[in-house]
Amino acid sequence: MRGAAGASYADAGDPSFALAERLPALHVLVVDDDASVRNACCEIAGNLGFATRGADSVASAQAMLRSEAVDILLLDLKLPGGGGLMLLEEVKASHPEMAVVVMTAYATVSSAVESMRIGAGDYLTKPFAMEELTTVLERSAQRRNFDLESRRLRERLRTQQGMGNLIGRSPEMEKLYRILSKVAHSAHPVLILGESGTGKELVARSIHFNGPNASKPFIPVDCASLVPSLIESELFGYVKGAFTGANRSKEGLLAAAEGGTVFLDEIGELPMDLQSKLLRALQEKEVRPVGATRAIPINARILAATNRDLVAMVEQGRFRKDLYFRLNVVNLKIPALRERTEDIPMLAFHFLERMSRESGKDYVFSDDALRLMTEYTWPGNVRELEHAIERSCALSSGPVLEMRDLTTQLKEFRAQKMVVVVEKSAQADTILRGVTSIAEMEKEAILNTIRQLSGDKLMAARLLGIGKTTLYRKLKEYGIGDRAGDEPNDA
Repeated sequence: MRGAAGASYADAGDPSFALAERLPALHVLVVDDDASVRNACCEIAGNLGFATRGADSVASAQAMLRSEAVDILLLDLKLPGGGGLMLLEEVKASHPEMAVVVMTAYATVSSAVESMRIGAGDYLTKPFAMEELTTVLERSAQRRNFDLESRRLRERLRTQQGMGNLIGRSPEMEKLYRILSKVAHSAHPVLILGESGTGKELVARSIHFNGPNASKPFIPVDCASLVPSLIESELFGYVKGAFTGANRSKEGLLAAAEGGTVFLDEIGELPMDLQSKLLRALQEKEVRPVGATRAIPINARILAATNRDLVAMVEQGRFRKDLYFRLNVVNLKIPALRERTEDIPMLAFHFLERMSRESGKDYVFSDDALRLMTEYTWPGNVRELEHAIERSCALSSGPVLEMRDLTTQLKEFRAQKMVVVVEKSAQADTILRGVTSIAEMEKEAILNTIRQLSGDKLMAARLLGIGKTTLYRKLKEYGIGDRAGDEPNDA
């Protein structure tokens, strides 16, 4: 760990590092043959609120793993009696849910890639600072807690619905539910804003089916998928003979929704001339079918949605300001999936349960796959998540959906994360090649002092400020030994 030889780790007990209230009492096993590093790591982890144990070899670590529950493994890759990578492979095979952090003073790109490939969640290069260890332990605890919570979620109902078919318990969704419960019982127009795939139509349906007119029609209209002439005839209707092919009269959707709701999806795609006609219909509460000479009354609630910036479109003259104000009596902003990541497991289990019912197979997620889905940014939002799970089920060779079953975008995202780890490791390796370790500096200082004193070890010990026994032990470690006789005891 970074710092001068013999540096104190008492700062680990500083209140700024007292994360015990934020972290659960998870069990940490530190495996390192260097007693000073092992003890320091245990001390810091203990001050953070973890239950800690230490092991100095692969054999002792294996014995502890067989008899004790371990949540986080802090593993040195360079161990006597077998390498750390071998132990890492055993752990991920027998305890795939365990969070593993590998650490080594022999940082290489290959060791970083291999340890991450096997399943390590984090990587520390010696010497590392106490703050780095604190950050890594906290991050590992969050991952472990996520795995435990997702498992409990699977064991319960798999999904908890919020309002209607909306799913999520994040603060953003709870805020949305509160607003929905109010607007559902009014007749005001509502403008629903949000990115593609966030579930704007689901919100519109929730408003309608949780309101007093739930038994009345709910009619969605996709303004982006119809040509302008069809939108007009769909919304307002037409009379027989109004145009070629109009062999009979047709009631418009605004009139057909009598007492119900018309949902105008992608309202930003509506042409300017139709915006004027829609505005008049909403203001006058009547429509005139194409080819008709008389208007007919309408009684429908209007909900509109868009992923466009209507304010900017108004400023650019591409959307009528008066129509915008007419539709924007109440507006709802649907959060993007990346803004409510805590809802991803709930949504994922919901979609997976549906796939299981449809296919007759009982699918489950691996912890790694579910964690990666939670870390991904989902530019396509809930729709993309649903598609990714459907594709994974189609390609999976078994009931457990693994990393290899995920979409190309998710696998590319994971590969990018690996690249970051490799680059970090390579940078650390470059730095280490240009920096002399503390042990090497200590050895050089001792041997230079003895040479300058013509081999007088006792005087060298006094000048260095260390005990005679310590000096002789160090010389023995260097393979020099004591040629002057037996090692004396410290006075």
